[in-house]
Amino acid sequence: MCGRRFKAEGPDEVCMNKIDRPGHGMAHGQPVSNPDDITDLTTAATEVIEVSDAPPVAPPAPLSKSEVHTIILSLMLTMFLTALDQTIVATALPTIGRQFGDVSDLSWIITAYLLSSTAVAPVYGTLSDIYGRRAMIIVSLTLFLVGSVWCALAPNLLTLILARALQGIGGGGILPIVQTVISDIVTPRERGQYQAYFSAVWVSAGIGGPVLGGVFAEHLHWSVIFWINLPLGLLSLALLLPKMGKIPTFHRHRKIDWIGGLLLMTSAVVFMLVLTWGGSRFAWASPTILAMFGSAVAMAFAFVWHARNTDEPFLPIPLLGGSVVPYAMAAGACAIGTMIGLTVHMPLYYEVVYHLSASEAGLALIPIVAMSVPGAWIAGRAMMHTKHYKWAAIIGSGCATAAAVAIAVLLPMPLWALLALLSLLALGLGSCFPVSVVSIQNAVSRAQVGTATGAMNFFRSLMASFAVAMFTTILLMALGGNLTIGAEQNVSGGHGIAAADMVSAFRYVFVAAAVLLASALTFLLIMEERPLAGPAKPAVTEFSE
Repeated sequence: MCGRRFKAEGPDEVCMNKIDRPGHGMAHGQPVSNPDDITDLTTAATEVIEVSDAPPVAPPAPLSKSEVHTIILSLMLTMFLTALDQTIVATALPTIGRQFGDVSDLSWIITAYLLSSTAVAPVYGTLSDIYGRRAMIIVSLTLFLVGSVWCALAPNLLTLILARALQGIGGGGILPIVQTVISDIVTPRERGQYQAYFSAVWVSAGIGGPVLGGVFAEHLHWSVIFWINLPLGLLSLALLLPKMGKIPTFHRHRKIDWIGGLLLMTSAVVFMLVLTWGGSRFAWASPTILAMFGSAVAMAFAFVWHARNTDEPFLPIPLLGGSVVPYAMAAGACAIGTMIGLTVHMPLYYEVVYHLSASEAGLALIPIVAMSVPGAWIAGRAMMHTKHYKWAAIIGSGCATAAAVAIAVLLPMPLWALLALLSLLALGLGSCFPVSVVSIQNAVSRAQVGTATGAMNFFRSLMASFAVAMFTTILLMALGGNLTIGAEQNVSGGHGIAAADMVSAFRYVFVAAAVLLASALTFLLIMEERPLAGPAKPAVTEFSE
């Protein structure tokens, strides 16, 4: 048994492990063509604990190209479930409200899912590092499907809200586990292109979800939007589970820090409630909001203190440090926050300024969500073929920032011009997603990839909620307090706001978007660009036509 622990100046003992054996490190049968592309393990002394935990040159599993594609397809279907469920419910809300005779609490159908899914994201990431990906994907999908059945059978609104919370507890684990499984089967250099495929899944769900939700609610029954999850979920499990046994395992059994996990989840839920209720249900300076915010901060500090004084904390604080992870997390969070914030609020602008119908406003959102996919694809290809991969995201975020500034200055403008600039903005911010995800997973030990991925999704969800709350507050300050946005807008209908006032208010929204995008650009510039493990010019791995 050779030595396991590394020092800053090098390993205690040198052994011919899988990661340094000549000829080993094959990605789908392709040898590493450039030794300089291999991450220098001696520079990661604070992150790598054991040789077996080190980022490998390539996955050691004997997976054929067809098996990799089968796994990727099943993961895409799995992710489609959770992505679809975040959008398909919105257009069915008026129908649900009429059946249960309650419109005022409809937003909780969305909020309950958002709160629970955000809170559990880091939990699943950590548990997948302890018990493995197979066990946790089964748990998350099972809870999601049970919650879906409960939603479909709900006899009243309260039951539906509770069922949505359970569904969120399952759905919140799907995204981090899927991203972690990808890191187990393909090398970091190849991983960027697969992130583009998954971005396409989100776009498909974002575009198709509201349409399907409206069709089901109008022509069938609103419960069909939950029943449809059953065949899709079972098909995903049927495709994925037979191949999971061949996926390499990097998990390490250890104690679970339940206290730390509870502190982190509770703090996140209270903080998101502050963002949801602040400025709408309660004034930002009200005693209720201030007390909730204070308690969230107190629990966050308690979590940090506990993590620093526990042998094996739920989320190791050093994992969030270094020259890569915090900046990559912040850049991705700013990009996703801008995208979600604009997606939620732009229909209001379209309806008031251009007098579009609700369905037409929904179609006008396509440039924001769809153009992020080619941006992610370009960045993914850059990661495969260039050494300085982060410059794709730097150029993209710079273009997105310039587009946001141009919109803020040039409003009002013809609809075609606005859609063109929004397409450029989305194209640019889409490049941040694969670079930030792969950079994080490439910078941590293999036994902590799940934890880091769960934390990344957790902070992205928090930033998305923060961006939505910030944009809403800007509009409320500019237009007054009587404003309905998002899910409540689908129920309440008209606005009674002058087009000139809306244009003026949205100038400030796009200034805020430009600040977020400029922040993403800054974080990317600061982030260290570590060499990606994997073949410099891998074989073509796109799906056959």
